Parts: sequence; structure tokens; C-alpha cells
Amino acid sequence: MKKTTERRLFDYAMQFKKVILIGLVCLVIAVSLELAGPFIAKRIIDEHINGIETTWYQVAEMDDRYTVSYEGSYYKRADRLEANDKHIGSATILQVKRAYYFIPEEVTLEGKRELKDGTITIQTGEQEISVQGERLSLSELYPFFQPEQRPIMYLLVLYVALLLIAAFFQFGKTYNLQKASNRIVQKMRNDVFAHTQKVPINYYINRPAGKIVARITNDTEAIRDLYERVLSVFITSFIYMAGIYIALFILDIRLALFCLLLIPIIYIWMKVYKYFGSKYNKVVRSTISEINGNINESIQGMPIIQAFRKEKQIKEEFEALNTRHFTYQRKLVKLSALTSHNLVNVLRNIAFVTFIWYFGSQSLGIESIVTVGVLYAFVDYLTRLFEPVTNMVNQLPLLEQARVGAGRVFELLDETGEEPIHTAIDKYKGHVAFESVSFSYNDEEYVLKDINFEILPGQTAAFVGHTGSGKSSIMNLLFRFYDPQKGKITIDGVDTQSLSRQQIRSHMGIVLQDPFLFTGTILSNVTMNDPDISREMAISALEAVGADKFINKLPENYDEPVKEGGSTLSMGERQLISFARALAFDPSILILDEATANIDTETESIIQQALEVLKKGRTTLVIAHRLSTIQQADQILVLDHGVIKERGNHNQLLEEEGLYYQMYQMQKGQLNRKVM
Repeated sequence: MKKTTERRLFDYAMQFKKVILIGLVCLVIAVSLELAGPFIAKRIIDEHINGIETTWYQVAEMDDRYTVSYEGSYYKRADRLEANDKHIGSATILQVKRAYYFIPEEVTLEGKRELKDGTITIQTGEQEISVQGERLSLSELYPFFQPEQRPIMYLLVLYVALLLIAAFFQFGKTYNLQKASNRIVQKMRNDVFAHTQKVPINYYINRPAGKIVARITNDTEAIRDLYERVLSVFITSFIYMAGIYIALFILDIRLALFCLLLIPIIYIWMKVYKYFGSKYNKVVRSTISEINGNINESIQGMPIIQAFRKEKQIKEEFEALNTRHFTYQRKLVKLSALTSHNLVNVLRNIAFVTFIWYFGSQSLGIESIVTVGVLYAFVDYLTRLFEPVTNMVNQLPLLEQARVGAGRVFELLDETGEEPIHTAIDKYKGHVAFESVSFSYNDEEYVLKDINFEILPGQTAAFVGHTGSGKSSIMNLLFRFYDPQKGKITIDGVDTQSLSRQQIRSHMGIVLQDPFLFTGTILSNVTMNDPDISREMAISALEAVGADKFINKLPENYDEPVKEGGSTLSMGERQLISFARALAFDPSILILDEATANIDTETESIIQQALEVLKKGRTTLVIAHRLSTIQQADQILVLDHGVIKERGNHNQLLEEEGLYYQMYQMQKGQLNRKVM
């Protein structure tokens, strides 16, 4: 059963579970320490600031720091009274509106309080209590607060210490989760790039290079955002919310249960956003790939675009893609703008309205009272609860981008590929045979039909024919870029399909019609950075093919920098370097794919000399465009629509006066006209 995108992303993450686990442990500790703040604030408010509004017992003497002197008598709070303390009377400090009153008797602290003509009335249910009290001035009130200063300082120091410890664990969380995310994406990019080396060559033929590049760079970058930012925010938010809900349940179960409604609302919203966001993001990511492909093609074809004055057309094509990208990006922005921020605000307002209604109409009634500390803690936790909600909602666009990008990356990884096998094999003698080989690129229309030929070690075989006759397909099969549907290909009697593609190519060399040079130096393009090919071997190969004549004129000689594609060198110079590359690797079988097709007549003589050096002692297969370059071949095979029509050497084929003879006469006539 095929795994979902989310499951495969999770599997990648689990490869670095140790680092992630350390980060999560740090996160849980940091969250626990930070969420202790409101509880500490509640304790300070209820027990130390508002705690003086309680029953006070009169004691005989000033026996500890919790004893307060008032009007020549000593008093101690009921909750500070120890078991062995003897009290000789009691009093109550009561708050009425903003003033505090000293009542020389013990009265209830519950109920509605009013002050009328110096008398304090306390309404509790159907009972009404009237007492006389003395209003405390600020100087008289201060001694009752003084004993609480030290515990308040201790609690504040504790809170600061907890925040500092939490900051340390926050650093550990951030460091480990970021480290894990970067390592995950590093591995994913390595896996994707490595897989591009395993997929068959037709994958690249059917797709623009820019689209593949976009999957390796842009889409994996979106995945990096997922691991580095999105998941970190979601995990942090979930743990924060779990901690806040635990605190809310400790404070008040009913209101905490009401706040639980937030979870299904968020879940439903994420499903809705996933539906629309995924649909829009698929178009956006696909369009970015097309834009990359369009830019890549335009840059490569700029000379043709300008030569044929197609700038306006190319610009319009790009603008169409860019407009599509803009349109769907705008839909994504609208989706987020209309809902994400508004959703959180609506939910926050509903929660606060419920909170005010609940505490205002019920909890502040006569029957039960909620302390100021509880009120503060609940407001604090509610405020904190919506911070992770906001963070999660804000990450939804990045989450959907990452999901779509991951789907495109995994689509590439799911392409059928082969594990490279580089086990060394014995060097070929060079005996090549095609036995009843038929081949089709699309499994329908065969481009090669029942091909049979044999090339002995050291021989040169040339393949000629009109465009589309199947010449290049033969080379593609021999190099195992493709495999035939029928028949078999053998080298020294061994079926090529019994060896890996890397083993097959280990003793083969190829020179293309349009030689490709990599960014680097002339020498690095010959050695291909293979440690087995020394600098001296590379220079000897360049000298053997005659490339030293133009290289010695360059400022840095063999270390001359080569730009992308070798654009600073002529076609002939690039071809000589590609000959030297093939010579340096010393292949047993050499394939020349129309190596002289794009060379001028003057340069052709130099190339021909280099070819003779290159072919010496090797089995050589030549795709020929100019028949003048293959007259010395041991055998020439003439193809027409995938069928070998004629075979023999140059003289034999001329005597037959068939297809080869017609092609030769045509080229000879063209050559004569050029000479005239």
C-alpha cells in the first residue's frame, strides 16, 4: 500500500528522532516553567496582597514576623496561626469598595457588602449582618501588608529564575528542532539528487530541465520550511495548549470544558483550509516549475529568440505563466486574509464574552466568590491560549505549500530507478554483437526492426542513413540508456542486460556531436575529477589529439577556466577536449556520434587526425554524417526506417549503387559545387 505524503514526511523525521526527542523534552520543560507564571501571580494576589482580608486573631505578644501591631494590641492572620499559639480575641479586616475596615469581631467574608452611615451591612442569602468597623488609613493598613513583602519577593525571584531556566530550555528546543529539520532536508535533497542519477534517461527527455530543478530546489525548500518552522510551531503550540488546558482545568472545570470547543473548531478549519489551500498550491507549485523551465529555455535559446525577433512572443508566454501564478497566489492570500486572522479574533472574543458572563453573572454572586487571583490567572491563560492558535493558523499556508511540494518531490522519488553497481569488471576485448534487436521508445512504433550485426575487436563500424533512420538509437541501446524490447546485445559474448548500466559503461567512451563541457578548467573536463587520471595523463591525452596547439595560446594554458557549456571555446576546440576526455579514460569501445558534423572543413583535418589517434586499438562505432570521414571503416551499415538495408565497406557499397551510393554522389556533388 502506497504511503501518504504525511506518512513519508514523518518517516523522514523519524530518522533523526533522537535529536527531535531532545528538542521536545526541552520544549515540555520550557513550557511547564513558563506556565507556572500565572499560578505564581495568583498566589501573590490571593495569599499575599488580598490575603489580608481575612480573620485576624489577637495574640499576647510579638512572637514572629507575621505578628502585626495595631492600637497597642498584637494580631496574627488565621492562616499564619500555629497550633501552639494562644489567641485572646479575634477581628476581621474587610474590604468595602476600595477601602479596608477593621472590625473587632469575626464576621463572614462572603456576601454582598454595603456601607451605610458608618455601619457595614453584609447580605448573605436571606440573612443580613450589620457590624461596626473602623476605616484603616494607609499608614494603619501598611503593617498588615508588611509581613507579606518577603514571600512576595521570594515568589518574584522564583518566577524570574523559572523564566531564565525556561529560556535555556527554549534555546535547547530551538537548536535541536532546527538542527533536526536541516538534517532532514539535507538527507531529502541528497536522496532526490541521488535518485536523479538512477532514473532512466527518457525521464529527462520528456521533462524540461527547469521543472526538475524546481523540484530539487524550490520544493525541497518548502519542505525545509515545514520541518524548520511549521512543525516546530505546531508542536510548540500543541504542548502550550495542553499545558494551558491543564491549568484551566485546575482553575475551573466548567469553563475549561467550554474552551475545549476550540479544538474541533481548529480541526474543521484546518480541513477546510487543506482542501482549498492544497488545490491552489498545486497550481502555484506547478506554475513555478513551468516558469523555471520557460526561463531556462529562453536563456539557452536567446540567440534564436533575438535572431527571429520573437522577444514579444516569449514575453507574452512568460507573462501568461506569471499571471496564472499571481492569480492563484492571490487566491491563497485571500483565503488566509478572510479567515485566519478573523477566525482567531472571533474565537477569542467569544471566549472572553463567555468568561465575563460566567464570572460576572454566576461566580460573583452571593453563593460563591472567585478571587482576584483566579480571575487574573484565567485571563492570563486565555490570552496565552490564543497565541498558539494564532501561530498555528498563520502557518497553514506554509503547511500546504510544504505538503504540495513534498508530493512533487516524492513523485520524483517514486520514479522507477536502478541502484548503481560499480563493481569492477574485466576490460572488454571489444566484440560487439546485435542479435535480432527491435526497439521502440513508446512500446508502439518500432524505430529499430530486427537489427543484426557483429563488430570484431579493434574494428571500426560506421552507421549511415537519413534523419530518423535509427542510427542514434543503436548507440543509445549499446550504452544502455534504453533496453530493447526484443533480441539481445552482447559484448564479448556477455548479454549487456546481465550487467549494471555502470559496469557496461565502465569501459566505453562517447564523443557527441555537440560536446558538453562542465564549468571548471580544461584539465578538469578531461579528468572529470577522477582520481585515477593524473594531471600528466590528461595533458598527454590533450597533446595526443592535438589540442595543445590552441591550449598553449591561452593565458592559463591547461588550467584555463571553462565557463558553462564551454561557451568561450570554439566548436572544434570543445570537440578536441572531448576527444582527449575519451582518450584519457582509455575505453575499449568508442562511440562517435556525428563527431565531425558541425566542424568546418579546415578544422575537420585536425579532427580527423585526432580521431585516428583516438580509434587506435579500439572497437569504434561511428554515426556518420559526412561520408568522407568513414571511407576507411571496416564495415558500413546503411539504415533506412530502422532496418539495415546495406552493409559492406566503402568500395563494396559504391559498387552496389544502392542507398549509400546515392548519398555519396549527393554529398560529392555538393562538395564539387562548393569548390566551383
